[in-house]
Amino acid sequence: MCSKEGKIEEAEMYFSRAKGRGLELDAAAYSIVIQATCRRPNSNSACELLKEMKKLGWVPSEGTYNSVIAACAKQGNLVDALRLKDEMVSSGVPLNIIVVTKLIKGHCEQGNVDSALQLFEEAVKVGVTPDMVTFSVLIDWCSKTGNVEKAFELYSQMKLMAIQPNVYIVNSLLKGFRKQHFLESAYMVLDEAIEHGIATVVTYNILLCWLGEQGMVNEARHLWDKMISTGITPSLISYNNMILCHCKRGCMDDACSVKNDILNSGLKPNAFTYTLLIDGFFKKGDANRAFGMFDQMVAANIAPSDFTFNVVISGLCKVGRVSETKDMLNNFLKQGFIPSSVTYNSIIDGFVKQGAIDLAQSTYREMCESGISPNVITCTSLINGLCRSRKIDVALRMYNDMKIMGLELDITAYSVLIDGFCKVQDMEGACKFFSELLEVGLVPNSVVYNSMISGFVNVNNMEAALNFHKKMVENNVPCDLQTYTTLINGLLKEGKLNFASDLYSEMLSKGIIPDTFMYNVLVSGLCNQGQLEKGSKILKEMDGNNITPTVLIYNTLIAGYFREGNPQEAFRLHNEMLDKGLMPDDTTYDILVNGKLNKSYAHARA
Repeated sequence: MCSKEGKIEEAEMYFSRAKGRGLELDAAAYSIVIQATCRRPNSNSACELLKEMKKLGWVPSEGTYNSVIAACAKQGNLVDALRLKDEMVSSGVPLNIIVVTKLIKGHCEQGNVDSALQLFEEAVKVGVTPDMVTFSVLIDWCSKTGNVEKAFELYSQMKLMAIQPNVYIVNSLLKGFRKQHFLESAYMVLDEAIEHGIATVVTYNILLCWLGEQGMVNEARHLWDKMISTGITPSLISYNNMILCHCKRGCMDDACSVKNDILNSGLKPNAFTYTLLIDGFFKKGDANRAFGMFDQMVAANIAPSDFTFNVVISGLCKVGRVSETKDMLNNFLKQGFIPSSVTYNSIIDGFVKQGAIDLAQSTYREMCESGISPNVITCTSLINGLCRSRKIDVALRMYNDMKIMGLELDITAYSVLIDGFCKVQDMEGACKFFSELLEVGLVPNSVVYNSMISGFVNVNNMEAALNFHKKMVENNVPCDLQTYTTLINGLLKEGKLNFASDLYSEMLSKGIIPDTFMYNVLVSGLCNQGQLEKGSKILKEMDGNNITPTVLIYNTLIAGYFREGNPQEAFRLHNEMLDKGLMPDDTTYDILVNGKLNKSYAHARA
């Protein structure tokens, strides 16, 4: 009776008294108290009682085993749970879906989804039929851990078994698709959910948020219309997602229009609504309207959240008003704002971008003194600023501090360090960090490779630069325009025209379009090697690609033709310049008068 009424402690007390008086307790009594103990849950006590029960010769029922296994799984004691599962089966009690599902859930909660899937396959093989709950647990965890292909396979499997997925399963699957950017698959699952009448506003919101984050306005509007046509009323989250979408596209008037729609619908905008708009205006560089939106929020008696305060601080940094953040931060502190690493990271990064490394370091010290622990982003931003300021020794101290704090450097942190060493032409130091990056299991990206290639080109080591290009190709790391521009520039300076030409052809074959800087490099390199005809062909190629040549390109070619004793072609190019609306600079006239290009000018402009 006590167990049925939920009086678990009383049930255990009466059981203990009965044992103490020497009363013989039967299997039913043990089963009752074990199941009561499992409800607490106290898996250790339940296991001891089960052991005691078996010593007395009683055979636990399927329900008793189910309860103890479930309690063990719930408390993370999977070793005992699996042992009891095997014991149950060996004692003649068949494996059932309740036990299987509890164990699957236990594996998943411990982050071992592969073991959960293996158990599922084994259970199906011995004839256990999975139910809605089993599929729900597996699909949810596969989606959470990024194995969305398996999640969809399970979704298809349950439909083949005539088990209709519920909205919880559909929503879990959509979240998984969102993480992996499988938009077409998401639309298909949504259509099936609509067809079976199980899609809710939450279902639509998952997709609206996804589209909002990508700024896919037309798709979001289409989905919104579909939601309305199925009779589902948008929630405040729905409206906020649409505001996010417009803000991502920089369409702030449309975003404000959606805010007005919220009011017209009878709902009330919340702090998140206003924060999205404030952030949107700051990203557009319109600080006045951002603060105007903040004032509207306060006037509407909506308390700003810490997220709001952080957006304002970050926004000031984005528009170059970092110097105002200290006063703003003090003002927010009076309103109960608790700054975090996010707050200080914005300010530090703002100072770094302004080249004010001393103020960035001062903010870092203030952050530490406030008891806020720096993270990888904080340190990476500072290392970036220190490297830009050529304070490599201080950057290395920051790197060592990260190690002491137990912070693991990510690819961005290594990229910043490598680039810093390359810029001061310390290629030994750059190679050291490149090797360390590989040792810790990180994969170099295009940014890292481009830094290494640029560094070696700058120290006139083309062999090493080309080796890094070879590594990029071997490791399927995309070579971009910067990669090719740097290598071609280096090869042309060494007079290796054939190699440079081969790389340029390779670049074009990959669909990479040259920009003005690349054309500057080509024309300058070719002219310096006396290849004026090829340099002139580059000029025609620019016309074909609708790219207007720069004054520097014309100056280089004009100087080249003067040097070759062909003033007629030099003056023709000067006239062509004028026809294209390009205004000759002082260097142009100096060339026309003296017949040569100042090398320091060409180098500076390139």
